[in-house]
Amino acid sequence: MFNRIHHIAIICTDYEVSKHFYVEKLGFKIIAEVYRAERKSYKLDLAVNGTYQIELFSFENPIARPSRPEAAGLRHLAFEVDDVLQVSTELNEKGITTEPIRIDEFTGKQFTFFTDPDGLPLEIYQR
Repeated sequence: MFNRIHHIAIICTDYEVSKHFYVEKLGFKIIAEVYRAERKSYKLDLAVNGTYQIELFSFENPIARPSRPEAAGLRHLAFEVDDVLQVSTELNEKGITTEPIRIDEFTGKQFTFFTDPDGLPLEIYQR
């Protein structure tokens, strides 16, 4: 019935800051950028390695959503990488703080977390 995840939608509080973060720091490619004047809203479509897509939205005065690791709802967004240490180091060099690298007790794979400009938990996980 379902083929794959088509996109992940993220609402940001500061469009330019988040656009810079996802495009310049994380390196996602812009597919399309649209300003919807009637909604005073940007929609930025970003390619994630040609397979997945992130939709970054801006809205006027978005309502804050609690984002704690054990809160109900979406817990975090995880990106698969070949080398967690290398990517973590690259993120740190770009001013993005990552947590210490951990090992998944069930898979033996490395992973770590960092956050986007609005505090959304993001994970890098060893392939």
